[in-house]
Amino acid sequence: MKTFRTFLYSAFAAAFAMSAATVLADLRPEVGFQAPLFTGHDQDGNKWSLKSHIGKEAVLLYFYPKDDTKGCTAEACSIRDKMSEFKQRDVQVVGVSFDDADSHQRFIFKYNLNFPLLVDTKGKIADLYGVRMPHKDMDRRVSFLIGPDGRIDHITDSPDPAVHLREMQAAVAHLEGKTFH
Repeated sequence: MKTFRTFLYSAFAAAFAMSAATVLADLRPEVGFQAPLFTGHDQDGNKWSLKSHIGKEAVLLYFYPKDDTKGCTAEACSIRDKMSEFKQRDVQVVGVSFDDADSHQRFIFKYNLNFPLLVDTKGKIADLYGVRMPHKDMDRRVSFLIGPDGRIDHITDSPDPAVHLREMQAAVAHLEGKTFH
């Protein structure tokens, strides 16, 4: 079975043939790989760690470009409106962008969002998942459904926020047969 570490070793070996910057820009864990573990802080400064959710529940980790913009607001509000469905299926939702805590707090308050937004102003989480927009301090709209076993079960990479919700709902339904806490 492939692991993200095996994938990384292969990618770094390829760096001899091309520039390291090009390889790193193209790194992104794939379906079936262990999700890269990370720890960050939410809009209120609370620590949030992916590792603490592994073995307990699935995680919908979604990256988005910018708080309070048309597409990002549509995506966040659609997730907010389906949160009870995600919770019933033991799925923790967490959003990530380059925006700071103050921006996240305003965004959450304005739209009554019911899930945490992680602060990633330096793009460390974005880079770990290979979702940084080229030459920008901004995430691409990419969602990862991480199963309770810590493996990536589904990835949606589309600029269309409606596609993310539709695909993630279908992927979450597929998780029903997997063991949760």
